[in-house]
Amino acid sequence: MKKTIYTLSLISLITWGCTKDFDKINKNPNGPENISPQFLLSNIIWEVADRNTYDQGFILASYLVQQSASVEFERIDRYEMGSNSEYWDALYRLLADIQSMKKVEGTNEAYAAVGDIMSCFIYSQLTDMWNNVPYTEALQAKEANFTPKYDLQEEIYTNPNTGLLAVLKNATDVLNNTNFSISGDIMFSNDLGQWIRFGNSLRVRYLMRMSNHFGQYPDLQNELQNIVDGGMIMLGNPDNAVVPYLASAPNQFPLFNASQGGYQEHRMTQTADSILTMWDDPRVEVLYKPTQKSVTDGNPEYKGLLNGQSRETIASEGIDLNDISLYGAIFRDQPDGVDAQIMQYAELQFALAEAAEKGFISGSAQVYYQAGVEASFDYYDVEVPADYFSRASVMLDGTNNLNRILTQKWLALFHCGHEAWFSVRRTGIPNLKPGPDNLNGGKYPVRYFYPESEQATNSENYQNAIQEIGGDNINSKGWWEQ
Repeated sequence: MKKTIYTLSLISLITWGCTKDFDKINKNPNGPENISPQFLLSNIIWEVADRNTYDQGFILASYLVQQSASVEFERIDRYEMGSNSEYWDALYRLLADIQSMKKVEGTNEAYAAVGDIMSCFIYSQLTDMWNNVPYTEALQAKEANFTPKYDLQEEIYTNPNTGLLAVLKNATDVLNNTNFSISGDIMFSNDLGQWIRFGNSLRVRYLMRMSNHFGQYPDLQNELQNIVDGGMIMLGNPDNAVVPYLASAPNQFPLFNASQGGYQEHRMTQTADSILTMWDDPRVEVLYKPTQKSVTDGNPEYKGLLNGQSRETIASEGIDLNDISLYGAIFRDQPDGVDAQIMQYAELQFALAEAAEKGFISGSAQVYYQAGVEASFDYYDVEVPADYFSRASVMLDGTNNLNRILTQKWLALFHCGHEAWFSVRRTGIPNLKPGPDNLNGGKYPVRYFYPESEQATNSENYQNAIQEIGGDNINSKGWWEQ
């Protein structure tokens, strides 16, 4: 993939902020009059992928899914969730940028369809992190609607006209038939075929998200089979929806430039330690580092920390943090060691393995499972041990298949935003137990609080929303996880 420096400023706000009444006195002779759709597209893709990976996946979700344990400051490890309002604002701003991309001079139906695919990803983030959210009335400020209603999560996904599944299908159909092209695509190098595969793979992700309700919506199970039969889904790691971080600023992985203290907050967990040790899995050597104490002692080994402990508990237990593993070199020592990611082929294969195991689709769960594992190893440039799939803790032997499929999926979703959290909430796998100093009464959280700004500026709709979901608290489950 071409390594592009992605630097779009607030030109869009400046350009569209002028009215025709002031076009003569408010014109900047040194600035562009319009933003071309390809520049908007580049910025949208980069910001979505970067935020999903670092701000959300690394900083927040890694603690919720117990891939990171905090030693002092990151209270989300103890389920002090907050509202995550900055991300809410950013997502709706990105949706507005997509809306602009679909209208600016030089756009076409291919840009619009790609924009719809990105919009569906963004709206899924909103509803899966907050539950009911503004959807059909969102982005209507120009129509003077500053207080949009909150749509039900069920409708956001399943409405036959406006739902995410319907929008994604229409977008992939458009791309499959269009004669137009796009530019500025820093993820798939303007390959519309890969956008079709990505859009259909997102459909699989979301269909499995709501698979607990296939009995109520039997057509959704048929849709899943039709997507698989169509074959236009990710076929391997080259189809991954990722954008590489670069060796040069400003597009380096942010942890590379973070303070040492910020890096040391993220430790290997006992959950990850126990799973990777049980599997005797060489990916541990990429994802984490041997403890400093064990390296000094000449016997390198990996050790995890129990999640959800306060610094006082860590101190009282006499835990030597020099004997707890840090994150691997690809996350800290290399500015371009990882990708900004939205979805990977490995995740798709584990979703299909689960679907096959549950009888939702035809095909072999073993084949999908093995493809997912191999893709994850390949992504980290690690060789699969020759006996890996015959190991008792790894093989699908008919006794614990779903647990093994979904635990491998949990690992493959390392830093892919909150996707592992959504999977754990739906399936309970892995069985993540709240830490001893958790702030949620020993319960596993399932959402963020609504932003405070919604209470102030959209109060009536906010009040209706919290009544519908059972209260604005972190334990109010969404439709698809009930």
